[in-house]
Amino acid sequence: MKKTSVSDIKVVVAGPEHKHLAEAIVDEMAESAKARGTGIAKRSPDYIRQKMDEGKAIIAVTKAGEFAGFCYIESWSHGKYVANSGLIVAPDFRQYGLATKIKEKAFELSRKKFPDAKLFGLTTSAAVMKINSELGYRPAHYTELTNDETFWKGCSSCINYEILKSKDRKMCMCTAMVYDPEEKKKKKWDFITESKLWERWQRLKNHKLLKSFGKGSDKILSFLGLA
Repeated sequence: MKKTSVSDIKVVVAGPEHKHLAEAIVDEMAESAKARGTGIAKRSPDYIRQKMDEGKAIIAVTKAGEFAGFCYIESWSHGKYVANSGLIVAPDFRQYGLATKIKEKAFELSRKKFPDAKLFGLTTSAAVMKINSELGYRPAHYTELTNDETFWKGCSSCINYEILKSKDRKMCMCTAMVYDPEEKKKKKWDFITESKLWERWQRLKNHKLLKSFGKGSDKILSFLGLA
């Protein structure tokens, strides 16, 4: 069997022709979250198919039609805020830099569909933070994000949801990042020089949050290398 190469994988706006892959996408989202020890906003195959019908999703597929990666767009507060959510890359295709390509395509699509919106994200992944930074995102306080209740309800399936609630949605394990088109001077966050300091701050913040939260946090602390 011939090994797949990067030239065999296309990153495109998902359409109705990709709807048969929705089940595989949802399954991989769940497996990926389990492997990271974190939670995600659970989505049904029908929801993923809807995003494809709306032209609000990016998919990576091989020439043979195999699912390799995915991401979708969600808008909040009447289009004032936009998030690129559910970024995943199937395990067999993680050596091709697909996460970056998918995020770049999703960013491009988001800017095209919602040119005046603030783009934001919540993540625990240093790799995603790096990609976001290169796209022009910056670290942000949770108060800069949408106050749309539907968005925050999506966090309820995360294992850290009780922490988020206990902090009145002002802080949690995830790092918030924002791309604001209204900022006249967009200075990209220098991830290369600042990443170690930022990562240390993030780990200390998470350690404090989990310790203050008490019982039930040992497993998460161990996962983060803080126990």
